[in-house]
Order: sequence, then structure tokens, then C-alpha cells
Amino acid sequence: MSVGSATATDLVHQIFDLQRTLRCVVTAHMARVPDVGMAVQGVMRFIGEGETRATHLATRLGVSAPVLSRHITELEELGFVVRRPDPADGRAQLLALTDEGAAKLREFEEQRSVRLRDYLADWSEADALEASQVINKLTVSLKDSIRATAAGSITTNQTA
Repeated sequence: MSVGSATATDLVHQIFDLQRTLRCVVTAHMARVPDVGMAVQGVMRFIGEGETRATHLATRLGVSAPVLSRHITELEELGFVVRRPDPADGRAQLLALTDEGAAKLREFEEQRSVRLRDYLADWSEADALEASQVINKLTVSLKDSIRATAAGSITTNQTA
């Protein structure tokens, strides 16, 4: 089973349209929540999944170490994140949310959930579940392909 060229092109366009739309939604909301930007909220979300090393987090987020370092510094200054030495490697540090950071993350997630429910007021639960499953399948496929490409196991057909 393979995706046709026109379908793939349309899907790319739809993804870019969704990305732009989400950026507009976020921008409109951020004017009302000035304390932490969306990128920093994303960092908080991943740290909130469990204590992690900054290097692993940067790789997972697809950002450089200096970019992540700026976000971590901002979160530390706000009292949302703490660093501690990694007992397995004295040179490394582990990042974790503070209690205040975890509470702030829950607040952000609830605000996003309320907003999305408002935006999707004409959707059924089944519509939302189907969209979630399709987005998850797309995300997993793309991540798996990126990993395989990075590992050198996928080759692309290029025409001259």
C-alpha cells in the first residue's frame, strides 16, 4: 500500500495549513497569557513527563543545546524547573519540574483543552477521537521514518 504523489502533496499542504492555523491560535492566546511563551510551555510539557537530561530533551525537541539552555534558564528563573546532578553521570544534570512548575503546566494544559473544546464545539467525541488517532499515526510514521533515515536504513528514489 502506497500513498500517491497527489495525495502526499495535498497532505503536506494540509499539514502546513494546520501548522499556520495553530500558530495563529497560539499567538492570539499568548497575548492573554504573557508569562511563558509557547516554546517554553512545550519544554515544560516534556520535562513534566519525567526527569530527564537536557541533552536527551534537546534531541527529543529537535532544538540545539543553546536554544534549550535559554528556555531552561527562563524556567529556572520563574521557579518552574530545577536541575540536579545525574547520579549515573556526575558531568550531566537532570531536569525536573518544581511543584509550582507542575501546577503551571496543568494550568496551561487545562486552558488549551478548554480553548480547543470551544473551537471544536460542532465536533462529536467520535470526530475528535478519529482525528487524534490519525494525527498520532501520522506522527509515529514520521518519527519512525526520521529515525530510520538517520540510521541510514531508508533510501529515497531520486530522479535526475
